[in-house]
Amino acid sequence: MTHNDRSEGKLPQVPKPYWRDFIDLPEFPRLDKDIHVDVVIVGGGITGITSAYLLANEGLKVAVLEAGKLLNGTTGHTTAKITAQHDIIYDEFIQTMGKSKARLYYEANMEALSFIKKTVDQHQINCDFSIQDAYIYATTEQYASKLEIEKKAYERLGIDGELVDHIPFDIDIKNALVMKNQAQFHPIKYLTHLIQIIKEKGGLIFEHTTAVNVETGEQPTVLTRKGSRVTGSHVLSCSHFPFYEGLGFYSTRMHADRSYILAVKTKKSFPGGMYISADQPTRSLRSAMVNGEEMVLIGGEGHKTGQGKDTMEHYKALETFSEQVFGVNDIVYRWSAQDLITIDKIPYIGEITAGQPNILIATGYRKWGMTNGTTAALLFRDMILDKKNAYQNLYTPSRFYAHPSLKNFLVENANVAAHLIKGKLELPAKNANDLSNGEGAVITIKGHRKGAYKDDGGKLHIVDTTCTHIGCEVEWNNGDRTWDCPCHGSRFSYTGEVIEGPAEKPLQRHDHTMLDNLASEDSGY
Repeated sequence: MTHNDRSEGKLPQVPKPYWRDFIDLPEFPRLDKDIHVDVVIVGGGITGITSAYLLANEGLKVAVLEAGKLLNGTTGHTTAKITAQHDIIYDEFIQTMGKSKARLYYEANMEALSFIKKTVDQHQINCDFSIQDAYIYATTEQYASKLEIEKKAYERLGIDGELVDHIPFDIDIKNALVMKNQAQFHPIKYLTHLIQIIKEKGGLIFEHTTAVNVETGEQPTVLTRKGSRVTGSHVLSCSHFPFYEGLGFYSTRMHADRSYILAVKTKKSFPGGMYISADQPTRSLRSAMVNGEEMVLIGGEGHKTGQGKDTMEHYKALETFSEQVFGVNDIVYRWSAQDLITIDKIPYIGEITAGQPNILIATGYRKWGMTNGTTAALLFRDMILDKKNAYQNLYTPSRFYAHPSLKNFLVENANVAAHLIKGKLELPAKNANDLSNGEGAVITIKGHRKGAYKDDGGKLHIVDTTCTHIGCEVEWNNGDRTWDCPCHGSRFSYTGEVIEGPAEKPLQRHDHTMLDNLASEDSGY
């Protein structure tokens, strides 16, 4: 890697996840005709692929529609921990939902872990699967006492865990809570094998095929951007943010959160286990084999998408932490991830709205998609086959827990409204002539707010900053060179192309309004 490939320090200049490297990923065509199948699956990540694998095994004809490339969304940007230890949550779940639902959440995620292990064993998938203990550690007295309370929740729920007073790193901790026998793996190697099985069983897979809407009815039909239609008995929305919301108003019930990851060649060897800090800013640690060499994946620095400081600062903070704890020989990859967080922190999995059993949705994994995505696929299979599933009521999107959901609902939508209004009122003083090569910013052109990026060759790329979802104003993400929406987490390339939904259309080159989006036939509303 030349000097020019590096930004300041040892950070790679361009963000790129490790998982897709060194893998011969299959390619699939764009859908160019109308088709009819048993189940239409929108989204080619862990939820969609696992669902297709399970349903194809049951003899159903499935079609997977992926807007971009398979396994290149949230699944391709994960830390790939397979665990039921999702931060400090079990005491909170007992308080807000009761002991039985809290226990069900633990069981669902452990069942997902067990399913992944069994599938790896059954098909002898070489995907670096290994059993690891998972630790949450506290560096302050405040969080040490929270871990003590969480340990009592573990005891009440029958979770195999214990408090310890040290971890094998140069981090001064007060205590740590360990959950035994969790796991980690290489998700792309695992899912690539499932894709092969889906193909062998006659499943259809299409890439570069953007689903934009659903015609409801006994046989719902998914409409695509290019006009092709896919009809089936069931539609599964597995597209991270729902490509179709129906009357579920998911935009109002979730927010998007970003986090950052480095793959580091360290001076000190990694002692095993998976770790996450209880304190903020979050620090997440695990090892990974990168082209036959062990590296440490160091993640954290979460914040709401499109909000906060220059995103390069988050990468630099992780670089500093890596140097302090392990010593850094090289930082081989850096990337960021995004996930959606529901009001009560439990994913929405099930009927898109009550009484619509043939359109099912899975979203809001709160950065724990390996188990939650697998849980969703297992639940979808049972719902489609009309089998009883113990977790259906826990995850149903139509649930409503009065506390703390109502307060969080109001806070979340006040936040969206504030950003919607704030962005419209701001007219930055900067203009295009002020930009250096490789710099992006919101500028003013003839009294209008525009987004500008001057590439490394000096070419200027101008976009309208009105997000094509519901009209919030996007902000420049310097670390990833993208335009990010602070309201619902849509992300666009510097040329305006959609990287992540809920937006389905690129940023415009002309002035655009919120009404244009909502009135559009393929808005998903």
